[in-house]
Amino acid sequence: MALHHFHLKADWPGGRNEVGRIESDKLKTEISIPKEMDGPDVGTNPDEMLLGAAATCYIITLAAMIERADLPLQEMDMTSEGQVDVTDGVFTYKKIIHRPRVMLKREADEKDLQKLQRLVEKAEKSCMISRAIAGNVALELDSDVTIAS
Repeated sequence: MALHHFHLKADWPGGRNEVGRIESDKLKTEISIPKEMDGPDVGTNPDEMLLGAAATCYIITLAAMIERADLPLQEMDMTSEGQVDVTDGVFTYKKIIHRPRVMLKREADEKDLQKLQRLVEKAEKSCMISRAIAGNVALELDSDVTIAS
């Protein structure tokens, strides 16, 4: 078993509407509450960071699966959406929707496209972050898989 350790330092100067800072090996940024939640909207926020973690984990996992399957990838991109519910002053991260767009090269066939669709769905279940939030945040896929014309 390999155990990997990741470390982050957070500095926060005071009250709710202050601006703090986080720093890890490769991530260094200011943090605050977003404007949608009546905050100062400086730097990033936990909502964006959770969405970013889920999205990057998913797309990297999918890319690795496509590579291992030896599918002829032309291009891939994705948008993701996080939905946060506020009821009676309680904030709850409800759902993350990934919208991957994956195009295979012209030489791909229908069998490749079907395999790709299976991988698009499997990547969500295989991603470490998806597994970490499973049961707490709904995960949804809205994929667009095609073959270049």
